[in-house]
Amino acid sequence: MEDCLLGYSLPELEVWLKEQGEKAFRAKQLYGWLQKGADFDEMRNLPATFRDKLKETERAQGVSIIKTLRSEKDGTEKYLFSLHDGNVVEGVLMRYHYGNTLCISSQVGCRMGCAFCASTLEGRVRDLTPGEMLGEVVTVNALHSEGDKRGVTNIVMMGSGEPLDNYDNVIKFLKLVSAPEGLNISLRNISVSTCGLCDRMDELAQLKLPITLSISLHATTDEARQKIMPVAKKYSVSRLLKACRDYVDIVGRRIVFEYALIEGVNTSLEDADRLADLLRGLLCHVNLIPLNDVKERNLSAPSQKGIEAFQKRLEERGISVTRRREMGADIEGACGQLRRKHLETEGQKP
Repeated sequence: MEDCLLGYSLPELEVWLKEQGEKAFRAKQLYGWLQKGADFDEMRNLPATFRDKLKETERAQGVSIIKTLRSEKDGTEKYLFSLHDGNVVEGVLMRYHYGNTLCISSQVGCRMGCAFCASTLEGRVRDLTPGEMLGEVVTVNALHSEGDKRGVTNIVMMGSGEPLDNYDNVIKFLKLVSAPEGLNISLRNISVSTCGLCDRMDELAQLKLPITLSISLHATTDEARQKIMPVAKKYSVSRLLKACRDYVDIVGRRIVFEYALIEGVNTSLEDADRLADLLRGLLCHVNLIPLNDVKERNLSAPSQKGIEAFQKRLEERGISVTRRREMGADIEGACGQLRRKHLETEGQKP
């Protein structure tokens, strides 16, 4: 059961209202307000008695923004979202020439244990519901929409949490956020990131959703990957690449490989050559990410010269590659940083 009405599809809301003894046409009215991020008091075309009844027993929205940081350099905005149970997660709105991309979280914390990620330091607290994930989008969209022009045009599921570790809720969220009667954000404008849960990748492929699948690869050998990503102890690099090739064959969509450059771990030209060999013939793109320093793990990014040399070698080997544009660096842009600072300030153990 959802924790807020925003987590219901329009057909589900119609059934729910019928069970409450309300008229079916109220569903479209209520649904429209929910998609705008409204609370019950704002729904003026609903009878006051109905609104009062809803307020007594239901919650309209799943999240609220309790802190916003805005970059003076590029306009990136970082949000700290509060959930109904007091937990907090982060989101980041990045502005590009083609629209506004919102990075959202799928879990409170994460249990994947990747060495370069601050979100996983305290483990997984709980999964987010579909309504809470949609709430992140609806809340930010309401801030930046102008008339019929959406404030959020693209979504990346790369905030805290492993989306495929919250598989069922994520799939429902994708259906909710792309619903024509709702925000109607095209699945082609949504990226889902995974550290490589191969069994779930196989399931996802069978759905043939036209999303972009992003794989956190970050190393070219099992030995190196296991040192920074515990998931690699269950799924080998060869198993992961098989799942990727199967996904492309079934869905027909290009895969994006995320590769965080970590000094002394995965940045040699030999690593670049191995990466090119692994990806040969696969419909894919490599996104190089200079690591945001994680002081708790004593990890850092290579020099600019090292980054450029790695990228050049991949290009020479015929690999489609770009370096991720660094956005929000002046506002604690790395995933998990703002949340950890909030928990420390509140005297909670992060």
